[in-house]
Amino acid sequence: MEKFDVAIVGAGPTGLACGIEVQKRGFSAALFDKGCVVNSIYHYPINLVFFTTPELLEIGDIPMTSLNEKPGRTEALKYYRRVADHYSLNIHQYERVLAFDGSDGAFTLRTQNSAGDQFCYAARKIILSTGYYDIPNRLNVPGEDLEKVIHYYREPHPYYNHDVLIVGAKNSASIAALDLFWTGARVSMVHRGASISNNVKYWIKPNIENRIKSGEVKAYFHSSVKEIRQHEAVLKTPEGEVTLKNDFVFAMTGYRPDFEFMAQHGIHLDPATSKPITDPETLESERGGVYLAGVIVAGTHTNEIFIENGRFHGKLIAEAIEKSLVAAAA
Repeated sequence: MEKFDVAIVGAGPTGLACGIEVQKRGFSAALFDKGCVVNSIYHYPINLVFFTTPELLEIGDIPMTSLNEKPGRTEALKYYRRVADHYSLNIHQYERVLAFDGSDGAFTLRTQNSAGDQFCYAARKIILSTGYYDIPNRLNVPGEDLEKVIHYYREPHPYYNHDVLIVGAKNSASIAALDLFWTGARVSMVHRGASISNNVKYWIKPNIENRIKSGEVKAYFHSSVKEIRQHEAVLKTPEGEVTLKNDFVFAMTGYRPDFEFMAQHGIHLDPATSKPITDPETLESERGGVYLAGVIVAGTHTNEIFIENGRFHGKLIAEAIEKSLVAAAA
């Protein structure tokens, strides 16, 4: 059985930062991800531009450069690949962690790769850095499992000259609606709230609001999806039910951490905040030897932690692990 000092579940920017900090302290680390390196960023819209400057995305003291003031998705993917290569990180891509058991200092992980092969590893410590982008918030309506319902927006071209419904009115929904409209889709939006969210980026909000005001994008506010059919979508609105001709539905309703996986492995949530219970100074969970990093620390409040601040969790956790492993060896 292959053994590591630290097993890291998740190979996003925060997971990479954890691996780097662990290795800097002379300990072995392996990262496991059910997808590719920085899988969430890979699934962002192809033309996405980050709402931040390059230096705030940096990890491992490796500078990030960008052609423009703000980097795009492609630049970020290239950067994180370069960081992984620079530090020779041991990353197991397309290898999902099914479960782990044992106790602090003696954990066993069971994994499965994309071919269905299963493996076992031993680790003294575990870091969970699984993010939240892999589990979309469901609409819980009939027809949601139809193939035409999509929870991730990538690019507009396949939807040219089609009737598209966007569910939601935050950043992702507004960007998708504009992108699809400009590419020739017939776009409608539905949102439980009264208007486009006030948190939408300042250069996006007036643009989508003007498209709605002009009637180029039809918006149904104080409304929700009642049912999705093969060629229609049924909405509940203040004026009653509305049936729309529909080819595709983009459910841009947000995402959440894998609370079930955490609960199955002895990590409990604060009943008041839904945040996993951790030591704020070390980010160690109630289960000794298991640490949490990145956005999953915020529970359902996923807008509290981003790459910009989650990347610092690696150093905090690695320092705590170093103290623990040194003390155990004394």
